[in-house]
Order: sequence, then C-alpha cells, then structure tokens
Amino acid sequence: MALEVAVQYAVPRAGLPAATTLHRAARAAWRRDGEAAVTLRVVDAAEGQSLNHAFRERDYATNVLSFPAPALPPGLPPEANAYLGDVVLCAPVLAREAMEQGKALAAHYHHMVVHGMLHLQGMDHQTPDEAARMEAIESSILAGLGYPDPYAEHPARVQLSDTAGNAPDA
Repeated sequence: MALEVAVQYAVPRAGLPAATTLHRAARAAWRRDGEAAVTLRVVDAAEGQSLNHAFRERDYATNVLSFPAPALPPGLPPEANAYLGDVVLCAPVLAREAMEQGKALAAHYHHMVVHGMLHLQGMDHQTPDEAARMEAIESSILAGLGYPDPYAEHPARVQLSDTAGNAPDA
C-alpha cells in the first residue's frame, strides 16, 4: 500500500507547509491497497480561479480542486491505472480561510489534502449522507495526524464566502 506523492509549488514557498507535510496528509488519506501516485499542486489565486472556471464554470478561486485521472482503456496491466490524479490547493484562499476559521494553517492544508484525496478515491458530498460519511472519515484521518475535528463548532469560525458570494467547495 504505497502512495507516491509529487508536490508542485507554483507560488513562493515561504510560510507554506513543507512538501513532507503534504506527503504525510496524502498518505494518511490513501484508503486503498496497491500502489498509486498523486500530484499536489499549490497555486496562486489566478491559477485557482482559472482552473475553477475552466473545469467547474465557477469564476472564483476555491480552496481545493480534485482532478481524477481519466480511466484507461481495458486490457492494460493493473499498474497502468496507478495514477490517481491531481489535487490543487489555492494558497491565498487557504490562508484566508485558516485565519477566518481560527485554524492553524498547517491543519487547514492537511484537511484540504485529505479532502481532495478522498475525492480522487471516489468519495463525494453531494447528498447529506455522503457529506456526513466523508466528514467523518476526514475527521478520523485528521485526528490520527494530531489535528482537531475541522467540522466541530469553533467560536472563531465564520461562514466563508468568496468574492462572488458563493460558498467555497471542492
């Protein structure tokens, strides 16, 4: 059960979690047997907005985007399907959210990596049942990494909205 993690920084790294920290979160969220690979990319607001607009038709930067790798044609060896996809983390959105929610920046990055990784493994939060299941798994993984439940009520937490007035989502 090995997960190869590549981290790309498309922004200055000062003040951001180290690649080894992001590796740790991705590997903790890997819930399957076998080997796989994933790319985590930390971007600025312009790239985050561009990707969100191009792939989700939402013209604002959001905290995390997941891009599952396309399915390969049948008949290839199992190792050919080892690439999970990409998780894109928008540094300025994560920094703003962490501050607004009273969270440590590292904790928020860990949460968004875990969230994105679960999406790459087929989980979603489109229904209340799906959301509850995914949130419980995220909370459990984060507890194992030493972080508090990101969904627990916190006095400093406020409802987030982006500049367009839409709640961010993955």
